[in-house]
Amino acid sequence: MSRFLFVVPPLLGHLRPAAAIAAELTGRGHQVAWTGSLMTLRPVLGEQALIYKTGTRIHRPQADRGLASLRSLWAEFIVSYAKFTRPAVTKAVAGFEPDVLISDQHTPAGALVAHAAGLPWATLACSTIELTRPYRQLPRVEAWIAAQLARICADAGVAAGTLGFDLRFSPHLVLSLTTAELAGPPVTDAPAGATAAVRQVGPCFGPRAEEPDFDWDWLDPRRQLVLISAGTLAAELADGFYRRALQALAGAGDRWQAVLVTDPASLPEPPEHVRIVSRAPMLELMPRLSAVVCHGGLNTVSEALAHGVPLVVAPIRHDQPVNASLVAAAGAGLRISFSRFSPDQLRDALDAVLTQDGYRAAAARIARSFTAAGGSRTAADYLEGLANTMSRSASRLAFAEREAR
Repeated sequence: MSRFLFVVPPLLGHLRPAAAIAAELTGRGHQVAWTGSLMTLRPVLGEQALIYKTGTRIHRPQADRGLASLRSLWAEFIVSYAKFTRPAVTKAVAGFEPDVLISDQHTPAGALVAHAAGLPWATLACSTIELTRPYRQLPRVEAWIAAQLARICADAGVAAGTLGFDLRFSPHLVLSLTTAELAGPPVTDAPAGATAAVRQVGPCFGPRAEEPDFDWDWLDPRRQLVLISAGTLAAELADGFYRRALQALAGAGDRWQAVLVTDPASLPEPPEHVRIVSRAPMLELMPRLSAVVCHGGLNTVSEALAHGVPLVVAPIRHDQPVNASLVAAAGAGLRISFSRFSPDQLRDALDAVLTQDGYRAAAARIARSFTAAGGSRTAADYLEGLANTMSRSASRLAFAEREAR
């Protein structure tokens, strides 16, 4: 059996798919350990998980739109988090002695430490933004990202040009959590060697011990059920979003029921056909849903499409505009403006995805591709293959060295 070390950021949307893959590996008898924020990891992974804690760092608020959000993601989070966590990742590698390290695409400290230790590593791509390369037509933006990667290397005393690979793409294996039916193939102008190592395994779902209770008796099977969520990282932006969504739902109680995932105190006394919950059991709700309105995070988009549920996507930042465009291009939903949609626009978009069969048919097509891709089972297969291949290579090298002596 092999030992796998996961290096993850303190972001729930990145942690959950990693946890699903880890559960699959553990079920096959492998040993798994984690490096990350104990405060974030422990509630999701449980008391039994072996965690090499990095500590928890407060990061500056990130910009909420366009290129400004990309800049703040890198400058205010990825670069600083890599420097902050690199010592802890180094200690975890020394203490756990993994056969393979799995580094989230937004925790490049894992890639640096694995390379320095001569350890095979895989990239976990929980976002579409790097493999679709939406900024490849903007050379200044691409150059700026390259400069941030060079900063991360410089903080570790490494010259970026000497690595021979991009920290975002393991030359051994890149696990992309989507399929070509939604995202298309990885772009051909990705960094040298990156596309050859990419494996599109689809979304990875696993048990969620932290799922909240829900009033299932409230659901009316005669009405279509809609879920509306702006995610966990946009609370400061979402007040107007939910108020306009509530207006869009007014007068539709004979046809629709809706679950809005936000602070119940922010929308007191909703109508009978609307429930406001601070947290929802997303995977349990999905088979009952007729449509999802969301901000475009890949987890929520994938959860909906995996169940053949069409979407209305109102993206905010980072990879969300990319995901919104992919959903619309695939015919599985509609894109609207997060900050500027009117209640009438949302009502019309919902009416379209709920009544026009093409949207649900496209969502079902993507769902079939997700099932065929295999999710966490396929991801675990690739990681086992990486561990076995590298182990055999190391054995051959050791034998050659003994023969030479």
